[in-house]
Amino acid sequence: MSELNSQTITKRDLVQRISDSTGQTKVLVRDIVQKFLDEVSNELIRGNRLEFRKFGVFEVRSRPGRTAQNPKTLEKVQVPAKRVVKFKVGNVLKKKVELGVVDAPKETPLTSTPPTTPPTNHPRF
Repeated sequence: MSELNSQTITKRDLVQRISDSTGQTKVLVRDIVQKFLDEVSNELIRGNRLEFRKFGVFEVRSRPGRTAQNPKTLEKVQVPAKRVVKFKVGNVLKKKVELGVVDAPKETPLTSTPPTTPPTNHPRF
């Protein structure tokens, strides 16, 4: 499977996009994104499972220790047990990636104008 036009997108790139689309400063957006990442990390370190509906699930799994072999020297090497982070993609994200669907930027409450409601002629009780 070849990666067509694959690029590396950094946190800085995401902060710029979010800042542009919300009208918030890059400093504020960067701090919020970093706080989100810190909270995700802290929950995983605690061993908790993070579920983002339609997106996916992050969880920590334990890998048992094992004996491996150095391919060059054929020497047996003991690999210790460790904890690893696993990500299982959600169905909606999986389908979007398969189809190559990119969501259009949505208006956020920060950038949209509040809806105007016409005055009502009925009395309130």
